[in-house]
Amino acid sequence: MSMEWLATSSNPKKMNKSNRDLLVLFKQEFMTPQAIEHEIGWLHELLFNVERLDNFVSAHELIDLNKYKILKNSFEIKRIIRSKKEKPFVFLNNVN
Repeated sequence: MSMEWLATSSNPKKMNKSNRDLLVLFKQEFMTPQAIEHEIGWLHELLFNVERLDNFVSAHELIDLNKYKILKNSFEIKRIIRSKKEKPFVFLNNVN
């Protein structure tokens, strides 16, 4: 069974102004460039939706060991994520 590796960096003009590098592993040996572009476009759309701040915040909680609190309020988590300061012993935990 042969596998093909494709390393690509997305073009901001083609992929909704995204600026990311992707490494994609395909099991199919023969894929047309259009099929590859379709798969990468689908992957970009999936990652775009998953990485939205609202979706990110709904899947995480903040554990603050300084105050012995677990923050689940989305507004508080957004505020802390957006702040430029990092506090010691404050952890972001995925609840999925």
